[in-house]
Amino acid sequence: MNIFKAIILGLVQGLTEFLPVSSSGHLAVTQSILNVPEERILFLTVMLHFGTLISVFFIYSKDIYNIIVEFFKLAVELFTGKGLHFNNEYRRLGLYIIIATIPTGLMGVLFKDIFESFYTSQIIIGSALIVTGSLLWLAERVHTGKRSIHQMKWLDAIIVGIFQGLAITPGISRSGSTIVGSLLRGFNKELATKFSFLISIPAILGATVFEVKDALEVGLGDLTFGILLAGILSAFLAGIFAIRTLINLIKKEKLYYFSYYTWSIGGIIVILSLIR
Repeated sequence: MNIFKAIILGLVQGLTEFLPVSSSGHLAVTQSILNVPEERILFLTVMLHFGTLISVFFIYSKDIYNIIVEFFKLAVELFTGKGLHFNNEYRRLGLYIIIATIPTGLMGVLFKDIFESFYTSQIIIGSALIVTGSLLWLAERVHTGKRSIHQMKWLDAIIVGIFQGLAITPGISRSGSTIVGSLLRGFNKELATKFSFLISIPAILGATVFEVKDALEVGLGDLTFGILLAGILSAFLAGIFAIRTLINLIKKEKLYYFSYYTWSIGGIIVILSLIR
């Protein structure tokens, strides 16, 4: 492992984590091309996820700050006997992020072994990429929603959380599935995008925490501080670029562009799997 390979892996992770093309598959392919066994860079992979997480905090720092502030205000009001009031935009947003995280977490814990078994099937991965493309195309064609955070209900959060849980399947994009779920529930584009990225925070953070233990047991191998820093920084910068790019494409109703890409890659994987 060297700094150049760490930067390439970071760029791939940062771009594919937020662009709706499935990060797990692209990272695995890149590792293979660079001839880097996964067990040797497990800790680096965890740190790359951390780098992408920082990019969400960077883009949505104002929203995250306001959610945290309103959370403490809510706690004070509850402690002083004033009750629970969610008439504030950021209080509602924080509440729905928590609600959406519950089904995602449950699916990850209860069906972890099933989802992990999918990684051994190229046909499943290819098919999942085709499904991702189809969902993106469908969402762009049927979306006419204008619902804001004030029209959002707890059921909406649960459904979007389920869409995020399905993204544990290799080939299903997390950002793509949550944005699709949000658009299909009639969210306006700003809310669909913002909610998708904000609920990625507990999802990515939770996955990172669970993976750290296994990564430390494997060891750092030949990883150095410089290599880790290069990977994290490249994932962070690529994540910022990917988030801003996706926001612009959603505004311009060009999300379906990624459908052609995932259909092509998925189709190639399926065909190659069948003729082997």
